[in-house]
Amino acid sequence: MNRVDYFEIGSPDPEASKAFYAGLFDWEIGPPSPAAYSMVEGEAGGLWDTSAMGAGNWAIFYVHVDDVNEALARAVDLGAEVAVPFVDNGQIEFAHLIDPQGNRFGIWRPKGEG
Repeated sequence: MNRVDYFEIGSPDPEASKAFYAGLFDWEIGPPSPAAYSMVEGEAGGLWDTSAMGAGNWAIFYVHVDDVNEALARAVDLGAEVAVPFVDNGQIEFAHLIDPQGNRFGIWRPKGEG
């Protein structure tokens, strides 16, 4: 595992972000889910409306890991800060971290694995 295979854009103005990225890259961005999350280019990535959760902005990559909790603990031991703690939404497990240099990234795993 340990491969980058997903990306996400967090935006408090998802319509503006959708217009920008669709205009720039011709990306197809789907309608928002009840959780305010739109899929980008099928399942290549996502656009998250952050207006109801602190209005954060980010563009991050996700690393697919075998065990999210284990990777989270290892990252913290290596100096990372937790930006979004472990989440299990029933379909995937994920977390956001900030590396010691200040870069935000995600770790994730589909629930059907392992």
